[in-house]
Amino acid sequence: MQRIVRPQLMLRGSQQTILLTAGQPCINSISAVPFVRGYSVLPPTNDEEEKSMLHRMMRVDHAGEYGANRIYAGQMAVLGCTQTRPLIQEMWDQEKKHLSKFNEILGDNRVRPTLLLPLWNIAGFALGAGSALLGKEGAMACTVAVEESISEHYNSQIRTLMEKDPEKYTELLQMIKEFRDDEMEHHDTGLEHDAESVPGYQLMKAIIQTGCKAAIYVSERV
Repeated sequence: MQRIVRPQLMLRGSQQTILLTAGQPCINSISAVPFVRGYSVLPPTNDEEEKSMLHRMMRVDHAGEYGANRIYAGQMAVLGCTQTRPLIQEMWDQEKKHLSKFNEILGDNRVRPTLLLPLWNIAGFALGAGSALLGKEGAMACTVAVEESISEHYNSQIRTLMEKDPEKYTELLQMIKEFRDDEMEHHDTGLEHDAESVPGYQLMKAIIQTGCKAAIYVSERV
C-alpha cells in the first residue's frame, strides 16, 4: 500500500505556530503566510565582537527593566491602597512594556539573561517596599535615583551606537531613546511629587545610585 504524504503549511498565530495538513479547514483569524522569524531591532551580524557588544547591552537593559519592575511592585505592595497608587501604576505600566520588549529581543536573538535575576528580583522588591515605607516622598526619591541612573546608562549606549554606525542601528537607537525618554519622565514625576523633601534625600539618592551602577556592571558580565 502506497503511503500518501500530505503537504503541510506553516501558519503563524498571535501566540503560537500551527501546522495544518492539506484538506483541513483554516482556523478563522489566522492568515496562511510563510513562516518568518519575528522581527527584532537588533541588526544581523557575523562579527563576533559586535554580537558580544549587542548581547551585553540587551542583557543589562533587560536586567535594568526587570529590576525597575520589581521596585514598582514593592512600592505598590506598600502604597497600593493610598492616593499614590495611580501614579505608581502609570509608571509601572510603562516599565512592563519595556520589559516585555526586552524579553522579546532576548528570545529572538538567543541572548542569555543575567544569572543574577533572582537577586534583582529580591533586591528590587525590597528597595521598592523599603523606600515606600518612608511614604510617598520616599518612593518618589527612590524613583528619581533609579530612573536617573537608567537614563544615564541609556545615554551611554546611545553615544556608543551613534559612534559606531547610526544607520545600521536606527531601530535600536529609536527604541532606546524612547525608553530613555520614559525614564526621564518618571524622574521628573518623582521630583514633581516631593522626592527631595524626604529626610536624607541626597544620601539616599547617592546610596541607591551606587547600587545601580554596581548592578549594571555585574549584569553586563554575569
